[in-house]
Amino acid sequence: MAISLSTAFTLFIGLAALSKGSDECVARDFGHGSVVCECNSTHCDSIGSDTLPPLGQFVSFTSSKAGRRLHRGQGWVQKGSTGLALRLTIIPYQKYQRIRGFGGAMTDSAAINILSLSPRTQDQLLRQYFSTQGIGYSVVRVPMASCDFSTRLYTYADSAGDYDLGNFTLAPEDTKMKIPLLQRAQALSPRPLSLLASAWSAPAWLKTNDALTGKGCLKGKPGGKEHKTWAKYYIRFLEEYAKHNLSFWAMTTGNEPSAGLLSNYSFQALGFTAEEQRDWVGLDLGPALHTSSHPQTHLLILDDNRLLLPHWAKVVLSDVHAGRYVHGVGVHWYLNNLVPAEISLGTTHHLYPEYYLFGTEACAGWSATDRGVKLGSWERAEQYAHNIIEDLNHYVVGWTDWNLALDQGGGPNWVKNFVDSTIIVDQSRDHFYKQPTFYSMAHFSKFLWEGSQRVGVSFSQKTKLESSAFVRHDGSVVLIILNRSLSEVQFEVWDPVVGFISSSAPAQSLLTLAWNTH
Repeated sequence: MAISLSTAFTLFIGLAALSKGSDECVARDFGHGSVVCECNSTHCDSIGSDTLPPLGQFVSFTSSKAGRRLHRGQGWVQKGSTGLALRLTIIPYQKYQRIRGFGGAMTDSAAINILSLSPRTQDQLLRQYFSTQGIGYSVVRVPMASCDFSTRLYTYADSAGDYDLGNFTLAPEDTKMKIPLLQRAQALSPRPLSLLASAWSAPAWLKTNDALTGKGCLKGKPGGKEHKTWAKYYIRFLEEYAKHNLSFWAMTTGNEPSAGLLSNYSFQALGFTAEEQRDWVGLDLGPALHTSSHPQTHLLILDDNRLLLPHWAKVVLSDVHAGRYVHGVGVHWYLNNLVPAEISLGTTHHLYPEYYLFGTEACAGWSATDRGVKLGSWERAEQYAHNIIEDLNHYVVGWTDWNLALDQGGGPNWVKNFVDSTIIVDQSRDHFYKQPTFYSMAHFSKFLWEGSQRVGVSFSQKTKLESSAFVRHDGSVVLIILNRSLSEVQFEVWDPVVGFISSSAPAQSLLTLAWNTH
């Protein structure tokens, strides 16, 4: 069949890159506005080391709808102004939150897709996320038992009446898939991974509807045997994973507790009101975790959409019994357009600054009007970058994508809730595709090391640019800029410590600038 000139050019560039064994993106255009980068067992584009040039120079990384993927540039810091009308000024004395990390979720589906590849291609995929040549993922969310991105319904304690959890057993999905992959990811990572556990549903026999799905809460009341058994289930999960040398930085109180209050909810859920969660944490889960062999594991409440804030935080964190066991608040990105970030995230931070805010789930392709996988969608990359910048500018300390890998249909998913992912696996060709959203994540995860502190940025005039700035522990500065407009924007950056940087953000692009200050 006939192919277009653009498609032919893309194939030519891809074959050239493969033949040279270079680190360049092998671009493929599937007709969704931009390109993906294709990888296999022997080739994948790589950003490499994030080492900065010496004092007096800066480095830039650009990704764009036009096809750039972390394109590296370098320039000199000037002593005087360049005279450009738009100036972004770094304000280092305005100090805000410190970064915890960025990452994605090792769901059953993600594990199935990764393991569907040949061993060498699996290693290639894991390196893209976790190795020093990868994009710096340090957070991995791990579902406790099944969720919609599983191929079956199960928990670890499906024996009715087993209040002592004598029959608690990890599933084959854990022992044969997720745990081995997590161990491999940890072996590749230059730093300990921050594992984050979330449960979707309690065993059916502990629930009011006797089912894992649909509208249902825990039987009894906080302090009662059902609530204490559910808290014990959390501890047993930590203990079983510890046997495989995997420890958890944090656990959430349960995925989307509001979903379990909805009639006819289609997949796994466990309903809690804020008041019920407060009492369960204060009477059961908090004390159980505190007296367990894993008291250092953090506890995050909510793990649901930010529109529930600040009300949810007020109910739980204002309670002296519950609040003392909690470290942070987990938020999902769905329905964000229904409530401004300042009203939800900002107000929560100002009310409870001692508790951190953490993004625990996001994905593209989830809405009925924009469903499933779109290979090469730049619009979705912009959605990611916009939300991450907005979250960071409202005190969020990290951001977790959903599935680490899905197939070309956006699954598997037992309830057919198909969505998109930053990496899409093509098992038949033993290839995988890195989506534009992968590079969106990279502009943050690669450069915002744990401990990086957000600082102020001011604009000399109104602009369409969105930005967030950070000082890393070695004193270097990272400035991330999103340009969603259809035209290039020229600007200068003034860092009072070192001088002026002249730069430009191409149309529909994401730009990371970084430089040393001493």
